[in-house]
Amino acid sequence: MSNIVVIGTQWGDEGKGKVIDFLTEQADIIVRFQGGNNAGHTVMVKDQTIILHLIPSGILHPEKKCIISNGVVIDPRELLNEIELLQSEGFILNNDSLFISEGAHLVMPYHKRIDVARENLKGGEKIGTTGRGIGPTYEDKIRRIGIRVIDLLEEDVFNEKLKANLKEKNFYLIHYLKEKEFKFEEIYEEYLDLAEKIKEYVVDTSVILNKEIENGKNILFEGAQGSFLDVDHGTYPFVTSSNTVAAGACTGAGIGPTKIDKVIGISKAYATRVGNGPFPTELVNELGESLRAKGNEYGATTGRPRRCGWFDAVMVKHAIRVNGINGLGITKLDVLSDFSKIMICTGYKYKGEVCSSIPSSLSKLERCRPIYEEMDGWGLDISKIREYNKLPDNARRYIERVEELVGAKVILVSVGSRRDETILLSNPFI
Repeated sequence: MSNIVVIGTQWGDEGKGKVIDFLTEQADIIVRFQGGNNAGHTVMVKDQTIILHLIPSGILHPEKKCIISNGVVIDPRELLNEIELLQSEGFILNNDSLFISEGAHLVMPYHKRIDVARENLKGGEKIGTTGRGIGPTYEDKIRRIGIRVIDLLEEDVFNEKLKANLKEKNFYLIHYLKEKEFKFEEIYEEYLDLAEKIKEYVVDTSVILNKEIENGKNILFEGAQGSFLDVDHGTYPFVTSSNTVAAGACTGAGIGPTKIDKVIGISKAYATRVGNGPFPTELVNELGESLRAKGNEYGATTGRPRRCGWFDAVMVKHAIRVNGINGLGITKLDVLSDFSKIMICTGYKYKGEVCSSIPSSLSKLERCRPIYEEMDGWGLDISKIREYNKLPDNARRYIERVEELVGAKVILVSVGSRRDETILLSNPFI
């Protein structure tokens, strides 16, 4: 039995979906523990590309149980769209494969309108939100006025909560944000209809999870986004509204910290970021454009072009510390194959001084300049290689240098987007 958390070590988009899909072969249960449909996991199954926003990547494997836990905020309309899409592709054919926590909070239409309107008010100071209402939903959760899945299934409770919330939200929308108000009936009727369609999946997922742990099942916990979008440990305020680090798996899924056996960090062989905020190794030049083109670096949820740069060992080392990472997965190594020279950021320079850790001050981080170490590229297509010792010498030197700099062993290398284009060095379930 092993309970493993898979976490992003950068700003998300590290290829966690593919790695989770690969590791799911040995898992019995896959759990999504935070975030909402503001993040996407892109998975290739044979020649089919599937993008998942709320449902764990493990749903693409038969006879696996997938759980959307209480730490996730759920847009029920988007969830049903995702379920229907998967069913049309031959997945989720029975009620034994997907379970939704009754304690998860709901994204409401007013959350989305508020999200977009607030961002528009910021002008040049935008955070870069997806506008999916995730932040406002978490706000209501913390303010103890949120509407949970279980509230939606109890009509009188939903009626009361929705009326109370609309009174406040409409005032805020009209008088501050200068937006249209919502009518009670339009939300109420739609969401009761949505409730009927999702109720068959709704359970106390914490009870199920703890029973399965007692039964010795292998469980894989997946987060959305990456460590530097964590509301506590990320590049605040350019972060998401939840805890994306490994500790969030416990609160988000309803299990104790003693139940986690290993934490696996996922990192691209380079770095990307969507949205605003500091990015020390960003390449705003032809090299950055080349990385974007070769890596197809566009957001799975929004389609926005990702900012691209070289691998930042300072940031990944920080992520390894705050997550307690036991092993590292390196994705998209194949994207670097055409580069004759490859850079790794080993530290920062700030006002003539060398920084070997991430400054807490955002203004200081924005002024940091990367210190690079140059490595030779390998100039060969590696997508057909399935054994580590058959990788080009320079590709192995690159991986081993990353290990030295960040202080963690690489257990997996992805050399392409397909499930089978993966080299496993060490099985985390053993």
